[in-house]
Amino acid sequence: MASTAGAPIEVQRVTIHGHARAFVKVGPTERKGGHRGGTAPVILLLHGLGCDHTTWLPVIRHLARTHTVIAPDMLGHGLSAKPRADYSIGAFANGMRDLCTVLGVDKVTVVGHSLGGGVAMQFAYQFPERTERLILVAPGGLGPEVTPLIRALTIPGAHQALGLVTLPGVRHAGKAVLHGLSRTGNPATRDLAEIADIYESFKDPHARAAIRHVVRTVIDLRGQIVSMVDRAYLTQAMPMLIVWGTEDMVLPVRHAENVAAIAPGAVVEIFPNSGHFPHKDHPERFVKVVREFIRHTEPATYHRGRWRTLLRNGPTAPLAGAAAGDGPVAAVRPLRRAQQR
Repeated sequence: MASTAGAPIEVQRVTIHGHARAFVKVGPTERKGGHRGGTAPVILLLHGLGCDHTTWLPVIRHLARTHTVIAPDMLGHGLSAKPRADYSIGAFANGMRDLCTVLGVDKVTVVGHSLGGGVAMQFAYQFPERTERLILVAPGGLGPEVTPLIRALTIPGAHQALGLVTLPGVRHAGKAVLHGLSRTGNPATRDLAEIADIYESFKDPHARAAIRHVVRTVIDLRGQIVSMVDRAYLTQAMPMLIVWGTEDMVLPVRHAENVAAIAPGAVVEIFPNSGHFPHKDHPERFVKVVREFIRHTEPATYHRGRWRTLLRNGPTAPLAGAAAGDGPVAAVRPLRRAQQR
């Protein structure tokens, strides 16, 4: 069982397409008005590369006071199955749709961290009718740069080398070094405790193989391959929040600057004194920012005609001037752009 400051959170499992999917689901069971059956609106939390649902433990309970929170282990991660399978971003998004369908969830506010941010963007692009809002936490897909540690996994022989450095004695020593460096107070080593946890998960050869497949679909020696830039204009019909840490050494915070050009309607929150895991560095502030964003925005409403107009016209498609008969789309209350503080 996963645990937080409260009672343990039960890890549940469901089999989809023959593969076990692990997830936690927490939240109020009844809510006045709102969604079908009176249940609370749903937040879907998607973790990053090599992580699992436990990365969200500092915030799950707090978010679950007002929302149903679902935090899965994506295929190849955590307690989910690790088959030889399709580990592309699109396949991950399909998997999240199928999980939501099995759980009886029609629409979500999707929150994605790092790799999960890329999956969240793909989910919103592939399934706009199921996406109410998009919240990206230090996401991939906004620029090519990425830490050399991840790029190194694409080098021939990296998989074999990883097998050697995850042998018991070497792994234990490596984790001790990473944890020690994370406590030095140096911003460059802030995230090493989390990286040590990912390192520990690599003791499973099936996990290593899955991560190798994931990395090869999104990164090469030049950096990130997958990008949301060409499709970001579609988010003008969907509320979007970006959260980033100033001391992120995995994906540089300067990628957040790209948002103003590719998604000018997005809200950007920059957390000072935070690395690649702002939801773990400052969980209280993270929960506050997410709640305020949800409270001050209306969920996107999908309309096929409007979506068609956006796809036909590309970035020049006006938000309010859809083709005749398209009807209303997302009703987004204007928010102030958050200042770096």
